[in-house]
Amino acid sequence: MDISYHKHFSGKLGRDMEYKRYGHAGRPVVVFPTSQGRFYQFEDSGGVGALAEFIDTGRIQLFTVDGIDSESFFNKHADAAHRIARHEAYFRYVREEALPEILSTASAANGGRKLKPLFSGCSMGGYHSSNFVFRFPELASGVISLSGVYSARDFFGKALDGDIFYNSPLDYLPGIVDPKLLARLKALRLIFCCGQGAWEERMLVETRKLEQILRDKSIPAWVDYWGGDVSHDWPWWHKQLAYFFGRWLDDDLMHRLD
Repeated sequence: MDISYHKHFSGKLGRDMEYKRYGHAGRPVVVFPTSQGRFYQFEDSGGVGALAEFIDTGRIQLFTVDGIDSESFFNKHADAAHRIARHEAYFRYVREEALPEILSTASAANGGRKLKPLFSGCSMGGYHSSNFVFRFPELASGVISLSGVYSARDFFGKALDGDIFYNSPLDYLPGIVDPKLLARLKALRLIFCCGQGAWEERMLVETRKLEQILRDKSIPAWVDYWGGDVSHDWPWWHKQLAYFFGRWLDDDLMHRLD
C-alpha cells in the first residue's frame, strides 16, 4: 500500500496541519478523526486495515486529515464564541487549503479524472464529515458516518448563538428550503449507521432524529441500525467500514458520481 505523510502551514489556522494519504488511485475519501483525535488515529485504530482491500485495488485513496477538537468543541477554557470561531477556521482550512491539494493529488493519480471526495468518520468524525457535507454538498459525493452525533447542543448548550447554529445539523437542516441546495443534497450518496449497544445511546437518539429530518426533506439516505450487541467502539466500526464502503463503491460503479 502506498502511504505518504504531508505537513503544511495553514494560514486559516495559523499553525501546521498534517495528513496522511493511503493508496495509489480511486475515489478520494476524506476521513475525520474521532474526538480530539489526530491524523494518524484512523491507521492506529485499524480503520485503514479494515479498508485495505479497497485501497490496494485502487478503488479508493484515503486522506486522513488532522483534527483540532481540543481547540474548539472540547476547549473548556475558552468561551463559546472563540471555540466556534476556531471550528469555522478549521472548516475553512479543510475547504480552501486541504481539499484543493487533496483533489489535485487524487486527480493526478486517476489520470486527470476529477472525482469529488467521499467523506467519512466514526463518532466525532461522523459528526464532522456529515456536517461538512451538509454545509458544502457541492464539494462532496457523499458521506459514510458511523455512530455520529448531529447536534452541537451537548458541546455548546441550548442557545446555539451565531455560527453554533450552522454547525448543528439537527437544527439547521429543517430550515433548508433553497431548491438548489436541496437538489445538491438529494444528489449525494448518504449512509448513516449507529449501533444499539453500549455507549451508543446519544448517537442512537440523534441518528433517529436525523433520519426523520432527511425523510421530511425528501433527501435520500440509507440509515441503518445495527444490533443491541453493537457498541460504540472500533471493532464494530471496522466491520461497518468494510460493509458500507463496499456497498457505496458498488453503487458508484453502476451510477457514477463525479
